[in-house]
Amino acid sequence: MSTRPAEPARIDEADPASPDARRCLAAYYAELARRFPGGFDVTLSRDPEAQDMIPPRGVFLLARQGDRPVACAGLKGHGHWGEVKRLWVAPEARGAGLAGRLMARIETAARGLGMALLRLDTNAALPEAAALYRKAGWTAIDRFNDDPYAQLFFEKHL
Repeated sequence: MSTRPAEPARIDEADPASPDARRCLAAYYAELARRFPGGFDVTLSRDPEAQDMIPPRGVFLLARQGDRPVACAGLKGHGHWGEVKRLWVAPEARGAGLAGRLMARIETAARGLGMALLRLDTNAALPEAAALYRKAGWTAIDRFNDDPYAQLFFEKHL
């Protein structure tokens, strides 16, 4: 008996306050709480409600496998530059290139919003994230924000 490969996840713009986005974000925050040595509290981050990740200032992307949300990523606008936030892929959807597809869509959205530079931060407890960014051409930079969980900082010129 042969099995057909799963359809590629569909990526669409979404409201970060929508139920599917909230499910992805809650799973992301729970994973961070498990993986960070001191836990994670989203209320300590800037824009915990992700309101800077909606047009015309930014964008929030949601990936679905069928009807099930399996990944998300946000772009927070700061004028001529943007900040990538909340990139997450469900464990069962990892390994298929979805994070790279989300990052490519973020770059396209940033260009469309007139941004020439993207920045992001991550935590040392997420080495796979840092590896993804380096592989995609991001450059390590000095700290650019005061996020209490951020330890590694990157930027990419578009």
